[in-house]
Amino acid sequence: MTSIKAIEYHFPTNQIANDPNNKLTKKIGISTRYIADKDETASDLAIQAAEKLFEKGVCKKSEIDFLLFCTQAPDYILPTTACIIQEKLKLPTSCGALDFNLGCSGFVYGLSLAKGLIESGQAKNVLLLTADTYSKFIHENDFSTSILFGDAAAATLITESSDSGNLGPFVFGTDGSGAEELIIFAGGSREPMDSEALLEFEDEKGNIRTRSNLYMNGSEVFNFAMREVPKAVADLLKKENTTLNDYDYFIFHQANRYMLEALRRRINIDEDKFSIQLNDCGNTVSSTIPIALQKEIEIGHIKNGDKVLLVGFGVGLSWGVCSIRIR
Repeated sequence: MTSIKAIEYHFPTNQIANDPNNKLTKKIGISTRYIADKDETASDLAIQAAEKLFEKGVCKKSEIDFLLFCTQAPDYILPTTACIIQEKLKLPTSCGALDFNLGCSGFVYGLSLAKGLIESGQAKNVLLLTADTYSKFIHENDFSTSILFGDAAAATLITESSDSGNLGPFVFGTDGSGAEELIIFAGGSREPMDSEALLEFEDEKGNIRTRSNLYMNGSEVFNFAMREVPKAVADLLKKENTTLNDYDYFIFHQANRYMLEALRRRINIDEDKFSIQLNDCGNTVSSTIPIALQKEIEIGHIKNGDKVLLVGFGVGLSWGVCSIRIR
């Protein structure tokens, strides 16, 4: 079977404070965010997180069979960034490596991919790296996004385990009809980058951005989460034949405090069992769940033997839910 053996995370050096007197700052519950340097990439952050993990002595680099890198900020269109990370980390050339492009649900998807690789006999030790640098896509005067997102990376070691039921089951969902609710329109094959993509415009709420910047329809993303996340949690409980009372803790994608509190109340989760760990780092996209999980372990809210429900949701539109047992 499969289990999570260790997690580490890494933030860039630069930290920016949100205006404490801004009503929106108080609503979203984010006081500061970390921002990557101009020449610092998501892969750089991921490598730092991975090095921290290896320094813990939980696994040798030579023992990694597969590297999974979840990012929406690759170094290049090609080659695969995971291949570059493999060389920089000096992982063995017998190690498989691939990128997958997912955002807020990416960690849950990555756990499932790792479980599949291990339980099908293709790997014993999988290094799952999640990293994003949304700051590079955000216009500083687009306040619908600029005060929300922070840059970060997390490294998670998933290993073969003699215990049963440590990772899974999983529930997934996708609604591509909402793709344009959270999107960067220009820069891909559908809408190549050109001079028009760099023209600034102001929306009806006074936010300024270009077609090459991140766009988010906050109200529609909120409605999506309120519609799909409770159903997905219910589906997981049914699949595992459990109730909310069977879980010791709940780690949801750390989108913002307002959305998290709304989901907690809608699903009727005990406040003492519900993680909110984004005040000092913001929404770090694919890394929010592993960062929050590790923080809750570090402060003692989650202990060995605890059963934890993980819920990712966001860009895609995409969502994923899974159950884990802490070992």
